[in-house]
Amino acid sequence: MTEYTVEFVGWAESIEVSDKETILSRCIEEGIAQEYSCRVGMCLACSAKIVEGDVTQPAARGLTEEEAEEYALTCMARPQSDLKLDRGQYPPSIEADAEATAGDAAADD
Repeated sequence: MTEYTVEFVGWAESIEVSDKETILSRCIEEGIAQEYSCRVGMCLACSAKIVEGDVTQPAARGLTEEEAEEYALTCMARPQSDLKLDRGQYPPSIEADAEATAGDAAADD
């Protein structure tokens, strides 16, 4: 088992996470306020942009292959190196869905 440092940029918070546990599970144990909802890699609430480092997240079904290279779902992601993550950053597909939903709601008014 290898431990890696996961730093949350802009928050001055970091934790040690093993390559056998998810980043979210360690956040919960350490009292780090990380958003989450489904905990199964679908809702994207726990999304973070990977600023530096690598993760493995084979069950992150809510991300496209391209998005999985740039974003981590902390409920599924396990570190493979020291990491820098920008919490609360969502992949483009989420932003597009939010804009479409907002447009649909405006059209209904």
